[in-house]
Amino acid sequence: MAGTLEGKVAFITGAARGQGRSHAIRLAEEGADIIAVDVLEDYSTVGYPMSAPNDLDETVAAVEALDRRIVARKADVRDRDAVKAAIDAGVAELGHLDIVVANAGICTVQAWDEVTPEIWQDTLDTNLTGVWNSMVLAVPHLIAAGGGSIIATSSTAGIKGLPFLAPYVAAKHGVVGICRSLANELASHHIRVNTVHPTGVDTPMVAGLGGLDSLIGRDPNLGPIFMNTYPVEMVDPRDISNAVLYLASDQSRYVTGLELTVDAGNTIR
Repeated sequence: MAGTLEGKVAFITGAARGQGRSHAIRLAEEGADIIAVDVLEDYSTVGYPMSAPNDLDETVAAVEALDRRIVARKADVRDRDAVKAAIDAGVAELGHLDIVVANAGICTVQAWDEVTPEIWQDTLDTNLTGVWNSMVLAVPHLIAAGGGSIIATSSTAGIKGLPFLAPYVAAKHGVVGICRSLANELASHHIRVNTVHPTGVDTPMVAGLGGLDSLIGRDPNLGPIFMNTYPVEMVDPRDISNAVLYLASDQSRYVTGLELTVDAGNTIR
């Protein structure tokens, strides 16, 4: 039986591991071919190891094992020329573009007075400007295909003011704003634009974050803001991928401008 995305092509950023790899696999399971990019190098401002070339190789192998095509290359979402080249090369090989998953992001943890200009800029450049680049550079291809779906990874931090994550919170709120704006502008082209808002997800990024407990210890009153209502600390990447699949598919054909939470009830507390 054909999958829900049979014949579709999806462009996914941050695809080398974590949520991005999970999204690539999940969409490929449903019949999509994949254009995948990742930065494949470390940031001096980020305290955990970033993706490496072998990570992207593993994503390629996983998609090809599903008998789907994948075009993968190194690209930093902050670099418009690199992103455009990756999208254009993928479309040239795979024929068209129907789905965009703007997922790449970084995260650091620190009190407000420990946010350096470099941390601020790297976070906003990646998590906001990078999302903008990934979406708008793909839009001409979506228009050429007669429409499509754009999904941006925001966060519970895009809905509420999580402490000790100020640059991340600023960027993830900004993602919601630009997606709402584009949802209005692109509707006439039959392009839907939505955001997904995970709570903590079991990925290398979350595993690499440290220092939050000690910061909460300075003001225990802030601890409950991080707690989920449902009795789990984190969700699996595939839980988010299933939400992405819904928004990518025709099952959500009239859904646009939505903030879809997959947060175990975090944002209702």
